[in-house]
Amino acid sequence: MATNVVMPQMGESIAEGTIVRWIKKVGDAVDRDEPLFEISTDKVDAEIPSPSAGVLTEIMVKEGETVPVNSVVAVIGGAGERAPAQEPAGSDAGAGAMPASAVGQKETSAPSAGTPVDDRTAVSDARRSDGAAPAETSHAGPLSKEELRRQKSSPLVRRIAKEHDVDIQQISGTGISGRVTKQDILGFIESGAATKPGPATARPAQAPGPAFKPGENVQIVPMSVMRKKIAEHMVMSAHTSPHVYSVYEVNFGRVSELRARHKAKYEAAGAKLTFTGFIAKAIVDALRQFPMVNASIDGDNIVYKKDINLGIAVALDNGLIVPVIRKADEKNLLGLSRGISDLAERARSKKLSPDEVQGGTFTITNPGIFGALYGLPLINQPQVAILGVGTIEKRAVVLGDAIAIRPMCNLSMGYDHRLIDGADAGRFLAFVKEQLENFDEGWL
Repeated sequence: MATNVVMPQMGESIAEGTIVRWIKKVGDAVDRDEPLFEISTDKVDAEIPSPSAGVLTEIMVKEGETVPVNSVVAVIGGAGERAPAQEPAGSDAGAGAMPASAVGQKETSAPSAGTPVDDRTAVSDARRSDGAAPAETSHAGPLSKEELRRQKSSPLVRRIAKEHDVDIQQISGTGISGRVTKQDILGFIESGAATKPGPATARPAQAPGPAFKPGENVQIVPMSVMRKKIAEHMVMSAHTSPHVYSVYEVNFGRVSELRARHKAKYEAAGAKLTFTGFIAKAIVDALRQFPMVNASIDGDNIVYKKDINLGIAVALDNGLIVPVIRKADEKNLLGLSRGISDLAERARSKKLSPDEVQGGTFTITNPGIFGALYGLPLINQPQVAILGVGTIEKRAVVLGDAIAIRPMCNLSMGYDHRLIDGADAGRFLAFVKEQLENFDEGWL
């Protein structure tokens, strides 16, 4: 029995993925959970395992192509099953292609398995905003301009376009079949290229100047898939949340003492006792006390997350990935330390599974490992806050009436001011500071 292989969902805000490399070729035998292909998104580069054992009978998406999540990318047949004749390498056939009978026709509201769907993130947002997905109807004649626009965008994109007086056909869509995604239109508006009407007449907004001039000594390198997706996600985050930052200085003297004393014991138990583990424990305790920081905004509603799923940003050679420790509030310091080490190691070797990079409710990122005094990170949507950890270094500090040398660190938190006020952020960070400066040895 044939099994469809689909593009996995690699995070709540991820609507599509790019096939970077096929590890198997048509006709190859594959075992269940054996690496089948490699994908890239803004959250992860990962090798995707085969969902079943058999023979790879069909590859529907070529290397370098981007398709929505849940699109069929390949077919696994039973043992001994022969592969059908493949399309020529230059053919347009694949997950992004329409059957010949459908060319020139409008898509229906119920696409068959493997047929691309509009930007999933935008569709989901539109359903929350508008109450229901729009009904599509069949069309027998030539398509009107509005119908063409509907084919190339989601309801949410069209609403944003209407609010900003943007003609969607001005925008080159990066979605499947050239569809304009939410990230496309937000980036278009952020660039200043949108036309905004004035009191008397419409005037084009100032567009940014060219990145380089003719004859200038430059090197032009295309963005990697991961870098492009990160860029889109960061533009969306900056556009979505009014970011505010608070920075607290923390004395890590107590933590340094405990780490030196218990480091060998943790290594014997197969875990690295790092400063990040101590910080994660303090953050988990703080999130229990301040539920508005462990939340999301959905339209006019606040969604309080009952589970604490802690994202730990891991720097890669070509980007950044945020694997998630699920139900971190159920783990002690040893469990958190093991989880952090394991996820970081597998992130760098591209061994993370799709569910390990989604569902995060709060993120910790550590620019301090590169020497930064502190960072001002952008929120990892749809979360409402993110913690930046600065470098831990010895500084002269005043303790009582004396000057002493202590390992100090700046903790910065970026938060969504739609939900979190400065007073709430201050209380949250003050709690974290207290936990770290007076860390209970019984928690080790």
